[in-house]
Amino acid sequence: MPHLTSAGTARRTGGAEQLGFGVPGYAHPLLAPTEWAELARPGTHLHWAVLNIDSGPGARPDPHCLEAAGRLRNARERALDGETAQDIVRAGGGRLLGHLDLAHGDRPFDELINDAQSFLDWYLVDGFYLDRCPADRADLPAVRRLTSTLAMLLEDGLLVLGHGTHPYPGYAETADQLVTFSGAWTDYRWSQVAEWTAAYPPGRFAHFVHGVPRTHLDEAMRIARWQGAGTIFFTDRTVRRGSREQTDPFAALPEYWDEIVSRIGPGISE
Repeated sequence: MPHLTSAGTARRTGGAEQLGFGVPGYAHPLLAPTEWAELARPGTHLHWAVLNIDSGPGARPDPHCLEAAGRLRNARERALDGETAQDIVRAGGGRLLGHLDLAHGDRPFDELINDAQSFLDWYLVDGFYLDRCPADRADLPAVRRLTSTLAMLLEDGLLVLGHGTHPYPGYAETADQLVTFSGAWTDYRWSQVAEWTAAYPPGRFAHFVHGVPRTHLDEAMRIARWQGAGTIFFTDRTVRRGSREQTDPFAALPEYWDEIVSRIGPGISE
């Protein structure tokens, strides 16, 4: 692990940077219609959301996913047509990212590029979320090759590396954003941040935390700001192992969605 420092001594953003949401991937639109509708809700500071049909684009275009992707794309176009920059921030104008599963470096390059092209052809995605991205130095050249190729496929797209932990520092130069924490609140509240991240603006980092109690939302947002993360997704849902129900805590809205949307708004500072 790179040099670490406690959350209390990490770079603070002082509230100057606007937090926004990154959605790791809701359930299929048939199973989570409310969640997908909320992505286009005015006032939701959505940076991006991930579309994942079957650990990727699936075998053929899905009509329900096409509809959901179209709604989000229309919301973004409305936001970009706003009169001021603040209008763009307030509108539900986030980017839609295609889910590419790197399987910690075990997926063949050609398979990933084929999946990426399908996402572009079918869903007109704005970028890609590289899930289970390797974090070690030895895997950096392969990830750099992949992101360079994906960047050529995109005209003005967004690339997010889903490490879930602090990777070797060189990864920060291979994509637009890195997920440097993905896990439980019990770990997040005592987490540490890599010192090298202080050289980058908060927009380069994202944190996903499940099991955050409503009473600790303020604390969780303070930690995100202290550790220099500009994109977050906090939920009170937890991992349900062995359950027949949805086991991904990020696949549905938190119970306090309206509250956290209202807290991440204009003029909020710590």
